[in-house]
Amino acid sequence: MSEVLPKKRRDEVWDFRSADTKQHVHCFHTYPAMMIPQVAGQILDDFGNGARLLFDPYCGTGTSLVEANIRGINAIGTDINPLARLIAKVKTTPIDIETLDTHVKELTELCISINFEKQSIEYELPSFNNIDYWFKKDVQIKLAMIKKFIDGIKDRDVQDFFKVAFSETIREVSLTRNSEFKLYRMKEEQIEKFHPDVFAVMEEKILRNRNGMEEYLRMKNNDSSTRVYDFNTVEGVPSDIIEPESVDIVVTSPPYGDSRTTVAYGQFSRLANQWLGFEQANQVDKKSMGGIRTKKYEKFGFEPLDSVLSSIANADDKRVLDVVSFYIDYRKSIDNVSRLIRKGGIVAYAVGNRRVKGNEIPTDEITRYFFERNGFEHMETIVRAIPNKRMPSKNSPSNVVGATDSTMKYEYIVILKKK
Repeated sequence: MSEVLPKKRRDEVWDFRSADTKQHVHCFHTYPAMMIPQVAGQILDDFGNGARLLFDPYCGTGTSLVEANIRGINAIGTDINPLARLIAKVKTTPIDIETLDTHVKELTELCISINFEKQSIEYELPSFNNIDYWFKKDVQIKLAMIKKFIDGIKDRDVQDFFKVAFSETIREVSLTRNSEFKLYRMKEEQIEKFHPDVFAVMEEKILRNRNGMEEYLRMKNNDSSTRVYDFNTVEGVPSDIIEPESVDIVVTSPPYGDSRTTVAYGQFSRLANQWLGFEQANQVDKKSMGGIRTKKYEKFGFEPLDSVLSSIANADDKRVLDVVSFYIDYRKSIDNVSRLIRKGGIVAYAVGNRRVKGNEIPTDEITRYFFERNGFEHMETIVRAIPNKRMPSKNSPSNVVGATDSTMKYEYIVILKKK
């Protein structure tokens, strides 16, 4: 095994401080801890020469898939969150602009007609727990009317396109504190003053996304395509979806830890998932890596990880099990991903080194070690500042009110090659 400390280089070029991260379809939808397109694009430009197939095992909203398609590389993405899969699918599916404009015009005319009471529309309110807690009644009605319009669109790709704009509208007009990714309700005094124009928000989102799609169509390589699937790489990868040793390059940004204590992807998506009728919308965080806490503390045979786990355990013997659970699943996922990559293929994992109980966990070194166990050679680790990634700057390491600790300021892009 090679040396413990990897070859790291701090490169400010990779910070992309002044970059526009919301170009073309990348503007479609906010999402927690998104990999910025400039990072994915630079990885492909530097390490993806000749690649024909990219795989992203935690694709989120599809940043790496889009960047692959622009460069003529076919892409496959997987994610357990139905909302993320929907967004990734829509961002990578070309839609005829004239067809899109026809439906945008219909929506605009419908909203005007309803606002001026020239037309009524039948609607059905969804039934899920706490809908009245998260949405005012008039907002529910207008969202239900928009949902009725979207359900009437016969072209499935166009319908999904409208669902993405609808999803972001749902969150923006809800009683959620939109500055948070977790579900926190506004204070009562804020709720009293909150009267969102639901139709105007939806129209703004759909027009923004329409323009983004038009720009993307001018850039996309028409010989490339994308497929997005629902399965968990912790449990394995079906060979009928991806054949072993068929992937040329993996470009991804895995979760930084279990969703319950880091980035709550499921909480962020829950309201949209419920409005869109996705089943088990409240199970995303539980199904994610480390979502189910192990009952047994274990060591990994890698000193940097075992040492920090010991320090966390000394501070909190229950909290350490959350961390152990995540890295058990992370190791399984990397084992399964490794089998898909051809000899000479590249993996690029953009990871963050989170802090737990005041201890920084070296996820970059852990990632390197887990891949080296599977026959990979470490090429380099690029260290970049995180000026654009939407992450909290402070967290509560001890669950003591008022006690905070700094979270990740740097991202580590771990590059390895399969021997």
